[in-house]
Amino acid sequence: MFDALHCFLTVVETGNLSRAAKTLQVAVSSVSRRIDWLEDDVGAKLFVRGSRLVLLTDAGERFLPRARHLVAELAEAKAAVTAVDPEPRGVLTVTAPRAFGRRHIAPAVGEFLHRYPLMELELQLNDDVVDLSAQRVDVAVRLGPLPDSDLLATWLAPRRRIACASPAYLARNGTPATPLDLLDHNCMNYVSRSALACWWCFDGVNRNKPLPVSGSLRSDDVDFMLDAAVGGAGVAHLPSWLASEALVAGQLVPLFGPASQGEERVTDGIHAVRLPGRSHPVKAQLFIAYLRDHVGTPPYWERALAAHETIAA
Repeated sequence: MFDALHCFLTVVETGNLSRAAKTLQVAVSSVSRRIDWLEDDVGAKLFVRGSRLVLLTDAGERFLPRARHLVAELAEAKAAVTAVDPEPRGVLTVTAPRAFGRRHIAPAVGEFLHRYPLMELELQLNDDVVDLSAQRVDVAVRLGPLPDSDLLATWLAPRRRIACASPAYLARNGTPATPLDLLDHNCMNYVSRSALACWWCFDGVNRNKPLPVSGSLRSDDVDFMLDAAVGGAGVAHLPSWLASEALVAGQLVPLFGPASQGEERVTDGIHAVRLPGRSHPVKAQLFIAYLRDHVGTPPYWERALAAHETIAA
């Protein structure tokens, strides 16, 4: 099966049987037999074969991403079984959004490196979505909905936002009783290329569409928005992983109910993703498993909010 799948992908990449045979260093007849066997096995024609070029059929187009995934997974399984070095070593490149990386990955890497002393971490903090293949990145932490892709994703935590403001702001302007009351408040907006269109959405409010809030402050930096909210600049709608410490410290007050419950639907999550077929699958899997254990279930920032509210009650 592995040889047939690899042959299929090589034919796709090279465009015809002859070039595929040259790349694989086998006879053209061998390539043809492998493709025939694969088509018989899947029960569909994968190529329209011409004298010079071969083109994918509709079935071949649908089969292609699955074939890439299967070949990558088989290669990783083979690498894991045949690895002779029981101690992981070498450089692992990880990328994450800036604010999340500083708060929740940086504090975790010391113990990871202590546990695996022959490994090195290169952590790249970047709010843009990085192409793992082009940038040669082993693991990426992604916040928000994941598009369909060949990436292997591991769920780390739910992601939700909490409407909140400082005690000083609420003393000056009053406390909104419902999300619709935010239309009369100074609300901070997040603006960036990765900004979510549903940043000010609340479940069951405005037909689940964003509230048209307005305010005198906009930023592309969530850390800045947190500090500005603590300073009394307005109402913010911040991720719980970002605002939990300020909420527990009383620097921010959650609106519309307990912060540990949240007033917004959970529509996406925090994932660690990796590209199958990379040269360091074992190290990537070790880091992702460690990060998942470090975050915990529920995430430690959500546990801190719930414990604070229990004490306050």
